[in-house]
Amino acid sequence: MRLVQRSEVVDYETYNDRRDAFRVEIMAQKEPRRIHLDNCFTFLFENHDTMLYQIQEMIRAERIVRESDILHEIETYNELLGGPGELGCTLLIEIDSQEERTVKLSAWLDLPNHIYVKLEDGSRAPATFDTRQMGEDRLSSVQYIKFDTGGRTPVAIGIDFPGFSGEAALTEAQRQALAEDLAS
Repeated sequence: MRLVQRSEVVDYETYNDRRDAFRVEIMAQKEPRRIHLDNCFTFLFENHDTMLYQIQEMIRAERIVRESDILHEIETYNELLGGPGELGCTLLIEIDSQEERTVKLSAWLDLPNHIYVKLEDGSRAPATFDTRQMGEDRLSSVQYIKFDTGGRTPVAIGIDFPGFSGEAALTEAQRQALAEDLAS
């Protein structure tokens, strides 16, 4: 996966001038990379452009101007992309009720060990989670995960957690988007 380079990141005023058009482009890129499983799990596969967008949005929102802070944002977001043969993904656990969310995020501490992508041959590539996001008593509702597919394009994404098991087949457009990301 191609990483974001410092030369691609512009100051927040210049970004503001381009933001609307860039945002339309990025939302179009995110659409085939967004996969819903059940009504509370959304997987958003990231790529170079979605990470550039996130970096620019952080610089804009926080009015970041120091070079060291800009480099820190680039390094942080590039880390989410993964290395060769890997797909980086943001998992959003979306539960509207605060009470229900608190209960489930505590009960689902072992969830990271039960998420996978399925490959064409039926094998599974398990998710690798960022342990910095794991609490001792609950999960964060936003998780950054990677799947080492060996460069192969997934055909499905699933969870085989006790009490919840499900799998979502990827559409042709989703498979094509992920294949392009793996090739970049």
